[in-house]
Amino acid sequence: MTDYSRLSFWHASAGEPLRRRPALPGNRVVDVAIVGAGYTGLWTAYYLSQRAPALRIAILEKEIAGFGASGRNGGWCSGIFPASWRRIAADGGAQTVGRVQRVMNAAVEEVGRVAREERVDCDYQKGGYVSVARNPAQWTRAQAEVASARQWGLGEDVLALLTKTEATQRLGASGVLGGTFVPHCAAIHPSKLVRGLATVVESRGVQIFEGTEVRTIAPGRLTTSHGAVTAETVIVATEGYTTTLPGRGRDLIPMYSLMVATEPLPNDTWDNLGLGDRETFSDKRHLRIYGQRTIDGRIAFGGRGAPYHFGSRIRPEFDRHEGVHGMLRQALLDLLPGLPRSVEFTHAWGGNLGIPRDWYPSVHFDQRTRLGFAGGYVGDGVALANVTGRALADLITDTDSDLTTLPFVRRRSPRWEPEPFRWLGVNGVTHLFRTADRVEARTGLPAKRTSWFWRRLGH
Repeated sequence: MTDYSRLSFWHASAGEPLRRRPALPGNRVVDVAIVGAGYTGLWTAYYLSQRAPALRIAILEKEIAGFGASGRNGGWCSGIFPASWRRIAADGGAQTVGRVQRVMNAAVEEVGRVAREERVDCDYQKGGYVSVARNPAQWTRAQAEVASARQWGLGEDVLALLTKTEATQRLGASGVLGGTFVPHCAAIHPSKLVRGLATVVESRGVQIFEGTEVRTIAPGRLTTSHGAVTAETVIVATEGYTTTLPGRGRDLIPMYSLMVATEPLPNDTWDNLGLGDRETFSDKRHLRIYGQRTIDGRIAFGGRGAPYHFGSRIRPEFDRHEGVHGMLRQALLDLLPGLPRSVEFTHAWGGNLGIPRDWYPSVHFDQRTRLGFAGGYVGDGVALANVTGRALADLITDTDSDLTTLPFVRRRSPRWEPEPFRWLGVNGVTHLFRTADRVEARTGLPAKRTSWFWRRLGH
């Protein structure tokens, strides 16, 4: 029996035994079959069960609800959309920028509302997100981000520029020159949220079959390790695990992001570190880092930098990488001088997230075949999965809504290149970001090649 509590700090502290629900007992006929019991699948089921209570809905999960990124992420429920405002405007027009941002901001509130009303205790606290600039290149980027927001008509209620004093009041980081602040972001306990959602949808009649591997997907039919499921509507909600499905090996790539957690810190240490409102935090480096203050006074801290594995391989041993975990511990100590050098790091874990070829999430649903998909969140999926779950519920029930006309709905990302080209490209970009951060830390000058790369991606 798998010990799921070892997957992450979040799984270990979920406050419940992590046992598998029963598997699919054999062939079954339902109205809607959802592959994957993460945020996307569960939010879709939640809103469908509200809108059409008579629907027979089944969720099929190979492991347990929240096994993947939904139970291992940094715990940011943020209004950040993965694609840039410029890219959004290119797809939907300039007026769409504000529209998408309003939807994302509202999703942060919606997750909190549902958690309160459904009594899902997921440690939700909306303290915002502070990102500090720690060298001149990062400070230039911070100012450019805010200038871009103003150009698209977005005010301080979306992104504010912080002075050195304002930034350090929120986060006691080293070398701060200034920063930015996003008010629409909440710290959460991701495993408590996803596990709580699973319990809620079950109480509404949704069936969750765990330990059930989906082996083939076709319109109206799934074959699994425990029987076949016939369904009018089939939704694929597998995010970073999409590559494991037949014929979908190039739809998304699974990129690994790793995390560490400290022991609970005493109050006098927090007096030096800040984060009094449990703000989520990062700095402006290219190779992304992210952190939060947990409800029990730890720091949960993560970052990119783990290698992409040839052929989009996914293996349990990839969840841990001593070199990257060591880098994260050192990066946190460097970032926060008020953190005792003797602090104990009690947990280290990782997991994969789904990256589309254009770094742009998508939702699509074919009314003819009744096949749908949502994903490609690039690591910003906690609030976004709530949006896509609602959009899928609208598409499935043929409901006209503002969500179904958003630019990332009814679209598909291009497929990734075959190997070895994507292995070379993805790991080359990781190396580019790592090198750029070193150069900028040493010289204070923006890395030109990295800026060119982001422009090529539409950022």
